[in-house]
Amino acid sequence: MSIDIDHFFNILAEEVRDYQVPVVDLIAVQTKDPYRILVATILSARTKDETTARAAARLFKKAPDPEGLSQLDEQSIAKLIYPVGFYRNKAKYLKDLPAALQQFGGSVPDEIESLVRLPGVGRKTANLVAAVAFNKPAICVDTHVHRIMNIWGYVKTKTPLETEMALRQKLPERYWLRINSILVAFGQGTCKPVRPHCDRCVIKDKCPRLGVTPRRVPEAEKTMGALGSSIENPTKKLISWNVNGLRAVEKKGFTDIIWELDADIIALQEIKAMPEQLPAGVRELEGYDAFWFPAKRKGYAGVCTYSRIKPLHVIYGMDIDDHDGEGRVLTLEFGDFFLVNAYFPNAQHGLTRLDYKLAFNRDIQSFLDRLREKKSVVICGDFNVAHKPIDLANPKQNEKNPGYSLPEREWMDNFLNAGYVDTFRKFNQEPEQYTWWSYRFNARGRNIGWRIDYFCVDPASEKRVKGASILDSILGSDHCPVSLDFE
Repeated sequence: MSIDIDHFFNILAEEVRDYQVPVVDLIAVQTKDPYRILVATILSARTKDETTARAAARLFKKAPDPEGLSQLDEQSIAKLIYPVGFYRNKAKYLKDLPAALQQFGGSVPDEIESLVRLPGVGRKTANLVAAVAFNKPAICVDTHVHRIMNIWGYVKTKTPLETEMALRQKLPERYWLRINSILVAFGQGTCKPVRPHCDRCVIKDKCPRLGVTPRRVPEAEKTMGALGSSIENPTKKLISWNVNGLRAVEKKGFTDIIWELDADIIALQEIKAMPEQLPAGVRELEGYDAFWFPAKRKGYAGVCTYSRIKPLHVIYGMDIDDHDGEGRVLTLEFGDFFLVNAYFPNAQHGLTRLDYKLAFNRDIQSFLDRLREKKSVVICGDFNVAHKPIDLANPKQNEKNPGYSLPEREWMDNFLNAGYVDTFRKFNQEPEQYTWWSYRFNARGRNIGWRIDYFCVDPASEKRVKGASILDSILGSDHCPVSLDFE
């Protein structure tokens, strides 16, 4: 199905006229200063526009130009721009920026190949600065542009860079300068990364919707009852994410990511922290009740669940000391289901902890079997096993390694044969769908990964599953979040 790109852009340009303007475009309306546009663009990565605007205003008051920026130390810059995502990294980039500009006579260059030589500037930022600050033909491809162009089938690419190169060959140049502002606004307001609002999209009748799971449309505002059940469209959005250290991911824009996900319940694994070690904004996430089950050993394992829905009861652990001391299982009971947040053990190099992992697997399955006698059970988390060859990039090479050893896969076979449902595979049978990538060898960029994070439900509850996704565009950890729409 081919699309009429002129028709799409004309309609969307009118549609987003009343949407919130992306912050870089807003700053460009106020000033054409390339320095301010560059700095605002650097700050905006993985950050809400409101947060970027406030941080940029604070910084520009102290450092209105490169000379002013050179007078600030890295710690002062970090304090001024907090809490933008990755603020410590960005503070270092900005501290180094004035010196880097000297190779261009102290001014921001207008060529993309020169811009990418500046600290903290990738091709997305370079294209955006060239387009917005210098009105030069450039295509700024961020995750919204990359995602939406693939949803339309206008390109078939795996990375934003591939999308940029494809668009340079295909997209009429008259749209190059406008593509980012239009599709970012559209992507934030309607064609959202998770559960896009296809029901109210102005191009819904002509959009191919490739790879899209739209939101379920509420017939009325969801009203939560006292027992956690809902009236009128009770579909809940659940998220599971191994953050590999909550203190680390907090510095990478965690609260902004959670705001963007807009989930009813968020289950985190491998938090590696006690609640008192975390900033107040993470301990008490706005709009959620937080429930913590850290490991006794500091900096290790642990789980946490945030919920907008008040649970009836919270079960900490499984009443088995060997497991509970490691903070591996946290269960929230609601009116008509249990949500079990689990961090399964890693069998470890040489399979030295395989026996312990298999014991944990047996114990948690027995625990789930007891729960499902009362009401629906949803279990989510890092299972630390890739089930089938389709679930990892190099199955043959990993047959004797932790996470893909035969005993681990056999347990997963038995678990699913007992009726539990792997919800992602209910909807998606495609290869190269992964949730974890090693930090080594650019594994994520090359998509050399494993699918080891799951949402599963008991057999009687399969009909309540309305959608399941892997949110692999979300960074911050070596795992990405997975989601479940559960009615």
